[in-house]
Amino acid sequence: MIKIDFYEIGKVEDEKLEFAVIVAEFKNEYIFVKHKDRGTWELPGGHRELGESIDEAGSRELFEETGAKEYSIMGVYDYSVTMDNKTRFGRLFYVKIEKLDELPKFEIKEIGIFKEIPDALTYAQIQPKLYEKVLGLKNI
Repeated sequence: MIKIDFYEIGKVEDEKLEFAVIVAEFKNEYIFVKHKDRGTWELPGGHRELGESIDEAGSRELFEETGAKEYSIMGVYDYSVTMDNKTRFGRLFYVKIEKLDELPKFEIKEIGIFKEIPDALTYAQIQPKLYEKVLGLKNI
């Protein structure tokens, strides 16, 4: 069983935040990406690198995985995922993209722009809950 909890920004110790996950809106639709090693869709995001703040990780992952050039980004929640008695933490970001550029040649092979969350998801037990949590926010 997987358990997901959400926290106000700042309630989780910074050094525990391993992941940045991004709900990215572009022209009133949402961006999902396909990793070059997988055939399923996922929200942009990834691991925080050594010496990087979680907010820097969010901006870096956004660019690497979507090619976003002009955007506004904000952390909206910290979250935890508990699986097999192990809990890991991340920060969930909301991004409004104004301009996309060419997709950088990193690990993403394709981006898709959807009105609703796609069916074939890499992390089907986790990412819909993150996506829905961001969509449930008021006054974004």
